[in-house]
Amino acid sequence: MSETYVPAAVRRQVRARAGDRCEYCLLAEDDAFFPHEPDHILALKHGGVGTLDNLAWACFDCNRFKGSDIASRDVVSGELVPLFHPRMHRWDEHFQLEGGRIIPLTPIGRVTAFLLKFNLSQRVEVRATLARTGRYPRGVE
Repeated sequence: MSETYVPAAVRRQVRARAGDRCEYCLLAEDDAFFPHEPDHILALKHGGVGTLDNLAWACFDCNRFKGSDIASRDVVSGELVPLFHPRMHRWDEHFQLEGGRIIPLTPIGRVTAFLLKFNLSQRVEVRATLARTGRYPRGVE
């Protein structure tokens, strides 16, 4: 068993808590090409653990682009800024939606949108198409 193994019962809890959508880009799992998966918000190599408080439900793209990153340099301030943390931050305080684009509102939003490549043209097109049909975002409070 690998160090990144997350037991099925924990995976189900993470998925249910997220409402079957990516906690980073808000894409619903049934609208994604690949299944969503648990992301270690604080990567194991940085001392993170496989507990519910450190796991987020993430789409394939967000999870791969994030990797083990936990922070990045903000292009505006030049400061090192932590990435969006779904257990500690509210999505709507750091981002807003404009059609298929995810607009960062804060330094945390900027570094997260940049590293997770939220606004790659293909990702924006998918979200815009889903938005036009009322399928994006879904399950957002």
